[in-house]
Amino acid sequence: MSPDRLRELLQRLQHSELSVDEALKQLSELPYRDIGVATIDHHRALRQGAPEVIFGEGKTSEQIVAIADELVRAGHNLAVTRIDAAKAELLCENHPSTRYNAAARMARLEQRPPQTRPCPPVAVVTAGTSDIGVAEETLETLASVGLKATHVYDVGVAGIHRLLGRSTELEHASAVIVIAGMEGALPSVVGGMVACPVIAVPTSVGYGTALGGFTALLSMLTSCASGITVVNIDNGFGAAMAVHRMLPKVEA
Repeated sequence: MSPDRLRELLQRLQHSELSVDEALKQLSELPYRDIGVATIDHHRALRQGAPEVIFGEGKTSEQIVAIADELVRAGHNLAVTRIDAAKAELLCENHPSTRYNAAARMARLEQRPPQTRPCPPVAVVTAGTSDIGVAEETLETLASVGLKATHVYDVGVAGIHRLLGRSTELEHASAVIVIAGMEGALPSVVGGMVACPVIAVPTSVGYGTALGGFTALLSMLTSCASGITVVNIDNGFGAAMAVHRMLPKVEA
């Protein structure tokens, strides 16, 4: 249950548009609900400002649909990460308003548009075109929590003049999410340019000794730019949720 929906329920109760028993029935399902294949956390939207998100990888299509059915029934917006096209097809058949972003491997359904957050856009920056899939997951997640975003793609250190040409845009961002593979140097450069929070995302892009993203991860963790936050390899979702926790929320 979202804060808006809970407020609406209490207002209906206050104006005698809903009986105490009806309100009690709805509130009894608020903390969580066990549907067999999962125990759905309906209280998360109240605690954290965003509903539970389905991690699609490792789940069957049927399990994803069952969890989605419960989240939608409870009035939540729906987000599914790491979902392939075949699983997304069944989800969209059961919930036709679902929108699937193949590049992001993410599906979303909005029953109520999230309230726009009172801050400048978040800048999502990639070192290369090969990092765009992670960036798209990041952008979808930011949109799901009401954060505006811009993107700056393919401005890695191999041609740093491309990044410097976008410096004004980065300086006015509320946060910058920097996504890079290979040697993972770009977050250090951006971290030295801006005062806002910088979230670094290592990707699994690169040749042999990139080690599936470990080289970029270790490079980012040992950055000489102070105060950079580093998330897991290819974790655009985690970077967006870190920014969600950092930036101002909509006043109740």
